[in-house]
Amino acid sequence: MVDHPLSERIADLEKRKEEALHAGPERAVQRQHDKGKMLARERLDHLLDDGSFHELDMLARTRHPDAESRPYTDGVVTGWGTIDGRKVFVFSQDFTINGGSLGEVFAEKIHKLMDLALSVGAPCIGLNDGAGARIPEGVVSLDGYGGIFYRNVQASGVVPQVSVIMGPCAGGAVYSPAMTDFIFMVRETSHMFITGPDVVKTVTGEEVSLEELGGAGSHSSRSGVATFVAADEKSVLDDVRYLLSFLPSNNVEEPPLFETDDDPDRLCQSLAGLMPPSPNMPYDMKAVVTEVADDGDFLEYHAGWARSIVCGFIRLAGRTVGVVANQPMVLAGVLDIESASKAARFVRTCDAFNIPLLTFVDVPGFLPGVDQEYGGIIRHGAKLLYAYCEATVPRIQVITRKAYGGAYVVMDSKGIGSDLSLAWPSAELAVMGPEGATDIVYRREIQAAADPEARRAELIEDYKERFANPWIAAERGYVDDVIDPAETRSKVIAGFEMLRTKREELPQRKHGNVPL
Repeated sequence: MVDHPLSERIADLEKRKEEALHAGPERAVQRQHDKGKMLARERLDHLLDDGSFHELDMLARTRHPDAESRPYTDGVVTGWGTIDGRKVFVFSQDFTINGGSLGEVFAEKIHKLMDLALSVGAPCIGLNDGAGARIPEGVVSLDGYGGIFYRNVQASGVVPQVSVIMGPCAGGAVYSPAMTDFIFMVRETSHMFITGPDVVKTVTGEEVSLEELGGAGSHSSRSGVATFVAADEKSVLDDVRYLLSFLPSNNVEEPPLFETDDDPDRLCQSLAGLMPPSPNMPYDMKAVVTEVADDGDFLEYHAGWARSIVCGFIRLAGRTVGVVANQPMVLAGVLDIESASKAARFVRTCDAFNIPLLTFVDVPGFLPGVDQEYGGIIRHGAKLLYAYCEATVPRIQVITRKAYGGAYVVMDSKGIGSDLSLAWPSAELAVMGPEGATDIVYRREIQAAADPEARRAELIEDYKERFANPWIAAERGYVDDVIDPAETRSKVIAGFEMLRTKREELPQRKHGNVPL
């Protein structure tokens, strides 16, 4: 039997591809597994639908003249596949090759992948596990980072960009994840920082551990860098799949529609009983959100950071909706620097990807204090105001209780463009709370009274009766309807169904000037 004329070449191809599949040295592979970490390809296998991955640039390798070795892939696996049958582009950094450091070819592979994702309109997912720029390649590797950063910005708001930190991510390397839409981290094994603990100690004298400085716990609760955190690598990859189920593939598509058996007209009977007898007592706003959502399904965004506001994704009648809600359980639900920034970013993300916004309002105001004023609460609060004013997606506001002062306006009021404003009978729309308002408006009358405390109590009750209700706002049209809390789900679903054909164009301009 005569060999096929290409048989030798095909055999050579198979040998080279086999080398590429096992490009990292055995010792490095073992170290990766000993740390409880998966290999670059194992992560792709877990993330993507079975058999869906198509690799690009498998046989690419460094062209640096002084390289000790030239393994195939050059330390990053790139390609496309599917998640729940939907196309995604993904790169997975390989720590077993040069510590996952970025060189010229490594960067070019990512550039090519990002260009493809943008041109065909599909999400781009980066699995980051690398030691930063490849030192021997010098400025060439730095330029490679620049190309990635530039593409992050070109793709921003066009296709979803997801960063998954699976190991170290330090120095300039952190800025690509920082410009993507969502950052996932793994507890104990992933770290992000500009300068490591040793440099911090040398420069400032502060002693801090790797985990304290740049671990998932710090970035999910203190800095607000990490959007989602999971206990291990498989869980974090499962969470990425879950997040993508709420998102469209790009900015001109709608999010996927899911079949649900949850009746759109289902009454939420538990909501009325949720409201405490005193307006100064807290309740859990997450209970409101999950009760209204299809099947109680709620993916919370930045769950551990800026907890006085709750943001996240739910579905209503099978369609994705972004929720922003004050949380009375934390600081009485006030808006502060962090909560305003968190909600502003979320609102803009939803608006970019055609996700309607549902805002639950129970806000007593902005957090007072010198730290807040010096920290720029005016500027940060304006971010949220700007984000809502700019948003063109369908927007529905539900006022559950307190809606005081400027904070009420900022929480998607009718005056800044909310399409529908609904209120529960427990809603209180006023310039400020009864106690503060009474002390200001009736100060002299209280001081002149025979019994100042009794007179103050009377005036507070009078203020509550006149202003701590939704009726005046409803009379003036600032609230479109006052509803039984049990009707919240059905009314909101009907509202979003009506608003599905909403079209609104922003003024022609290069871009607005967000108060960053």
